[in-house]
Amino acid sequence: MTTFSLQCPSPLHYAQIVLAHGGGGRLMQQLLDSTIYPIFDNHALNQKHDSAVLPIGGQTLAFTTDSYVVNPLFFPGGDIGKLAVCGTLNDLAMSGAKPLYLSCGLILEEGLPLDELKRVLASMQEVALAAGVAIVTGDTKVVDRGRGDKIYINTTGIGTVEKATAISPARICAGDSILISSDIARHGMAIMLAREGLAFESQIESDCADVSGLVQHLLREKIDIHCLRDLTRGGLASGLLELASASQHAFMIEETAIPLHDNVSSACDILGFDPLYVANEGCFALFVPKAQTDKTLALLHAHPLGKQAQQIGEVSHTSASSGTVTLQTSLGIARALTLLSGEQLPRIC
Repeated sequence: MTTFSLQCPSPLHYAQIVLAHGGGGRLMQQLLDSTIYPIFDNHALNQKHDSAVLPIGGQTLAFTTDSYVVNPLFFPGGDIGKLAVCGTLNDLAMSGAKPLYLSCGLILEEGLPLDELKRVLASMQEVALAAGVAIVTGDTKVVDRGRGDKIYINTTGIGTVEKATAISPARICAGDSILISSDIARHGMAIMLAREGLAFESQIESDCADVSGLVQHLLREKIDIHCLRDLTRGGLASGLLELASASQHAFMIEETAIPLHDNVSSACDILGFDPLYVANEGCFALFVPKAQTDKTLALLHAHPLGKQAQQIGEVSHTSASSGTVTLQTSLGIARALTLLSGEQLPRIC
């Protein structure tokens, strides 16, 4: 008699890097967990937060770095320079830090027009000045023509953390409200349409923005933020799945509560993208005590970058399904979200 059993396939393992390793999905998480974290193992890194939070000389500092390889360099709502500065300021903000200083590392391809470089640098300076930070150090390298895709940028940021209680995945509690600060999927779709030269009746612009001022405003108003996460590569779904795994809690979210512009929804439908997994650059998730939900939403709605903020769910009180994110769809069906295996849209940040 033959015994029949169902078995889940083993996850794919690669001997070489593939494009999807940078996409914010399952392969990127696999690369981090199997290769990068074990080699660089230390307490600060193991926080698995957007910034390392470090006690230094009686102060608490946040320290972060990020690299930007977006294609095209210029897109509706922004460019690689604005993206680099906003992205690093936002990573600092997710630890509750007030940004102070940035560095700028440039890898330039031979043949890059100087006018394009000046435009990118001016954009970086404009965003930095508006945030009250200075770009104080950096480095420039040039690679052979055809080896660098015009320009890559690395930005590193440092800021001070004044909140006594840490903002981190470890502080997520059962019963917390899950909020997002704005609508989703605009950045990724703006990049996609610009890259492919596609035009819709209503232009989609990236949501690229510096949210550090908004986060500082919430902290000044005594919002007890338990955790923050900017929803960049991998979008809303991947960000929440990472936090559910790190906190060992289960999240329940409502599809109808998630703000999504009609033109973005239409573009996703036509091009076959799931907006839950499309990158954002000015939208973040925040976890706050249930009792502070209304106050937090009121503060968000009063700020230009938070007018579309919504509560989209809550942290479950049950522990049986820890590490999971369940979406209640508009049809009333419970859908378990998972990390994508491949790459929906490469080179978007």
